[in-house]
Amino acid sequence: MKDSNTPPLRLAWSIWGFGALFYLMGFFQRVAPAVMTAELMQEFNISAAALGNLSAFYFYSYVAMQVPTGIIADIWGPRRLLSTGALVAASGILLFAVAPNIWWANCGRFLIGGSVAVAWVSTLKLAGDWFPSKYFAMISGIALFFGLVGAVFAGPPLRLLIVAFGWRSTMLASAVVTFAICAGVWLIVRDHPAEKGYAGFTDPAPAARNTSHRKIISGIIEVLGYPNVWLLFVIGGGLVGCVLTFGGLWGVPYLSTHHGLTTTQAAALNSVLLVAWGIGGPIFGGLSDRVGRRKPLFLVGVTLTAIGWGLIFFVSNLSAAVLAILLFITGFTSGCVIISFAFARESVPAHLTGTVIGLNNMGFMLGPTLLQPAVGWMLDRNWNGDVLNGVKIYSLSAYQAGFTLMIVWAVLSFGLLFFTRETYCRPNGKES
Repeated sequence: MKDSNTPPLRLAWSIWGFGALFYLMGFFQRVAPAVMTAELMQEFNISAAALGNLSAFYFYSYVAMQVPTGIIADIWGPRRLLSTGALVAASGILLFAVAPNIWWANCGRFLIGGSVAVAWVSTLKLAGDWFPSKYFAMISGIALFFGLVGAVFAGPPLRLLIVAFGWRSTMLASAVVTFAICAGVWLIVRDHPAEKGYAGFTDPAPAARNTSHRKIISGIIEVLGYPNVWLLFVIGGGLVGCVLTFGGLWGVPYLSTHHGLTTTQAAALNSVLLVAWGIGGPIFGGLSDRVGRRKPLFLVGVTLTAIGWGLIFFVSNLSAAVLAILLFITGFTSGCVIISFAFARESVPAHLTGTVIGLNNMGFMLGPTLLQPAVGWMLDRNWNGDVLNGVKIYSLSAYQAGFTLMIVWAVLSFGLLFFTRETYCRPNGKES
């Protein structure tokens, strides 16, 4: 090694940044259907429930990959995992872009979700190895912000590109960008500072890299034995489920249908929610690190989030300006969910970091996986028969019936948070 010094921040950020860049692309693909709902429904001749299912195919594979991803991250390391994920993601985007029917489109979304699932866990794994642990919650929030930048690009900019070039050509271009990210990851990213001649903040050769399959299984069982892990699994699903069900699919058609906005204007307003979510993450994470506690800020955030969604969905005749303010506040307070990663990480032994991060992220994605098609099903159930240009139009009461499912989960998250045990920001500590 060159010396015993830890890596310079510029190097650490550049290594970590490629993981964050892939996460940005994954988030872009996650919410892209929100601004092409009409095109997809017309192209494939599908209903709201089928559209919700098409969008959710991303989440089906994403959720299924979380625990395996956490284990593979501990064994393979982030570099191989990220580069493989980016290669498969680019192939899935390509398949979605040229899909001749809904079956192939679903397959493309399935490949995209399963492959970009590695981005978040790998990025946090890099954060743990390349940065001091006291910055973990803040860097987790910055990672989420990167994702939300991708979501913003999937708003008005993507809508304008679709209008100009069509959705298929635009998706093809995003596949090319993802192939480029794959090459960059392989050339630049390294798993541990030791590979660059520096001392790291973790063991450069953790036991999990060389462990047996039996020990891997016992590690999963061990993680599931911590109550905080289960509680945070459900809590995160409620908060993320609301943001990505509204911001990732149903927000744009709802806003354009019932608030007199064009699709581009609705996409811009929808982006306010996602931008605020990205801003709230690092702020809540940083404040939580500073005060040395996890629960109090988490409770404040969940409370305000549930109230915000109730106002957005059930107070009538809101102006665009008031909606923008409410969406910003609700998105910002939803950023408190980032605390759960540090919360969960501190609730288990250090050697289970990758596994618990994967499981926690699985809980995050369980929310939109269930809520996106569930809201679509509720919309179809309450449809009154209106059609415009071959696309079903849903009434305000139909949307409110669907959005009620989101409110219920948000309130459940609030209640379950009281049963979690505070870790007092002690890294890798067990519950006491």
